Amino acid sequence: MSQEPATVRVLVVDDQQLIRDGIAALLSIRPGITVVGTAVNGREAVAKAVELRPDVVLMDVRMPELDGVAAVAVLRDRAPKCRVVMLTTFDDEEYVVRALRAGAGGYLLKDLPAEELAHAIRLAHAGVTQLDASVAGRLAAALPAPAPAAGAPGLSPREIDILRLVARGRTNREIAAQLYLSEGTVKNHISRILTRLALRDRTQAALHARDLGLL
Repeated sequence: MSQEPATVRVLVVDDQQLIRDGIAALLSIRPGITVVGTAVNGREAVAKAVELRPDVVLMDVRMPELDGVAAVAVLRDRAPKCRVVMLTTFDDEEYVVRALRAGAGGYLLKDLPAEELAHAIRLAHAGVTQLDASVAGRLAAALPAPAPAAGAPGLSPREIDILRLVARGRTNREIAAQLYLSEGTVKNHISRILTRLALRDRTQAALHARDLGLL
């Protein structure tokens, strides 16, 4: 018999009660997702994440006392196993870069459909970093393009191809299909890339690829 997928435990953080409660209500009826709590600002989010140990935190950006980006940085130390996805109305590239560098595992806008949000949460739990399409476009347009690089030190041409696709937000399955590889092979390549470049996760890999001029 096939095993049921693990339930993803989610903490919803937003300073506006209507939005906070609405998101929590929508997610609570989605299969495979359990909302374990809500928080009104970054300070409370950190406290509840430490207490409740959610798998994924949906974090607003602008909040009183401690904003979402600052809270992400604190959570990296206090609850390192928790994945944080920014869910906000602000698509300003400054917020995106700050959030990703602080350790966020995604940056999404609040106008996406509930089913897409639920899917994004499941992907975040699986370690897949996601950027809203408009956010990715603004970020690419805003960042100054570095000089083209011939490659990345210590990486093979195949690994450079995979790193470039990771930076474009492709999943392992999409990379495997595009490069005619198995998903297992892609996963192994990504693990080696992270190790050789001393990177923490796919988010850092995407930023590093940009710095190397691979986009």
